[in-house]
Amino acid sequence: MDRKSFLTAKATKSKPVSVAQGLKMARTNSGVTPYAGAWTDKEVIHLLKRTMFGAKISDVAYFKGRTVTQAIDELVTPLAAPAPPVNSYEGKGTPPFVDPDGIAKGVTWVNAPYNNDANGYRTNSFKSWWVSLMINQNRNITEKMVMFWHNHFPTEINAYNDVRYNYKYNALLRQYALGDYKAFVKAITLDPMMLRYLNGNVNTAKAPDENYGRELQELFCCGKGPNSQYTEDDVKAAARVLTGININDTSVTYNFIPTNHDSTNKTFSAFYGNTVVTGQSGTNGINELDFLLAMVFAGKPASQPLPEVAYFICRKLYRWFVYYKIDAATETNVIAPMAQAFFSSNWDIKVPLKLLLKSEHFFDALNMGCQIKSPVDFTIGLLREFNVPFQNADLALNYDAWYTVYNLLAVFQQPIGDPPNVAGWPAYYQEPMYYEVWINTDTYPKRSQFLDSLVMNNYGLIPALDVIAFADLMSNPADPNILVSDALKYLFRIDLSTTNKDFIKMSTLLNNLTNDVYWTQAWNLFNLDRTNLANKAVVKSRLQNMIKYMLDLAEYQLA
Repeated sequence: MDRKSFLTAKATKSKPVSVAQGLKMARTNSGVTPYAGAWTDKEVIHLLKRTMFGAKISDVAYFKGRTVTQAIDELVTPLAAPAPPVNSYEGKGTPPFVDPDGIAKGVTWVNAPYNNDANGYRTNSFKSWWVSLMINQNRNITEKMVMFWHNHFPTEINAYNDVRYNYKYNALLRQYALGDYKAFVKAITLDPMMLRYLNGNVNTAKAPDENYGRELQELFCCGKGPNSQYTEDDVKAAARVLTGININDTSVTYNFIPTNHDSTNKTFSAFYGNTVVTGQSGTNGINELDFLLAMVFAGKPASQPLPEVAYFICRKLYRWFVYYKIDAATETNVIAPMAQAFFSSNWDIKVPLKLLLKSEHFFDALNMGCQIKSPVDFTIGLLREFNVPFQNADLALNYDAWYTVYNLLAVFQQPIGDPPNVAGWPAYYQEPMYYEVWINTDTYPKRSQFLDSLVMNNYGLIPALDVIAFADLMSNPADPNILVSDALKYLFRIDLSTTNKDFIKMSTLLNNLTNDVYWTQAWNLFNLDRTNLANKAVVKSRLQNMIKYMLDLAEYQLA
């Protein structure tokens, strides 16, 4: 696709091709050979925009001082769990709200009992907290992975009117984000929020519910591809294995009720090697889950060398971090070796992820700037790259500002915590559009309005972009040519022509004049005495025009 004209491009379905044809027609034949090319700002920014939300200039400088291997190893290092959300709502409303459980302002509520009066306040606190973790993320891939897994294992906040379940689910995503995928699937199967969302808590021997048994295979492990050949009978058998699991609302954990479990044998199809999961009775019934997962993680057609799980998860990682289209060359050169590494590591998520990120394929020029920013990438990335401050003295104001960001994500059609359905957001599975669904007649004008507003003024509780502070981070802000080039380098993934750069310079920094000295003099005069409000106003106005123009271009929507 012509990246510059993605807003008007008409998607078409491609015809199936053979592997030989695919290799010949490939976008790129690069594979997972370790990348050994240049390590400049361009490559570092590409890596950070894909593995984090935005590429802060300080982070670019930090990772540029490391090798490719060192940078990626550091990015993919698991982190300790963050501090939980806290009471940010004390004293709000009329009359002023007082937490009914005595949770003081600034103290976490996650271990408090459920309270209907407090739940709405705590839900908003949770949403704000999650946004704050993305805005203030470490130099690490964790926040991007939490969103990846939230899209892969979706639940919805409103599916259960108790935000403690949402917090525990989110904590689970963080715990396993870079860990053992098989253990992750077991943990998510028993997660109270997932049990509630996909009816696992009402799945009994007398009334088997196939919902989770189906999604375990179709969406979480094997997918819907031609080599995912589980059957309807496999769905029914999996549902019977999972009977008897329930929820303890007091402790917010799962419990197992033996009398609700189907203790008969369950027979599966040839895709699973005609496995029989032997029925177990009493408290041992829960152990059938381990046998079920061992079987699912081995499921494959006889002609395929590896279990389907390995390919399916690696394709999802690829679509999230590289590009939505997986042609025959990519399947052979990238997906297959990733799947082998995943399987050989005993399902360690870090292994195929590092293989991908360190590859020549990931840094291939054709894989740069080929994604359309998700609402989270667009919004959080902007706030991070411009170092928008959220450091109010009042804790409640900070949480309220983060909640404003949460609402923006909902306006842009990606409310975190509430994907549209159990398959996640269509941008990651809906053929042939994929990421292009993020841009439509509703969202694009709203994105533009938000950008225009934030450049010129505060957006509610979100502070305005500090365009002077941003210019200060450039290598030589007194030179308008360097200033324009540097700003585009950090904000865009596709370079503009000299003609376009000159137009931006002349129409914004030079105020439609032709001599560079008009900007240089204005900047140097301001820089001599930054307390002079008149000189500051001139520089700020021109910088605002420059940034506004840049952010309004279609290229800014690409990652």
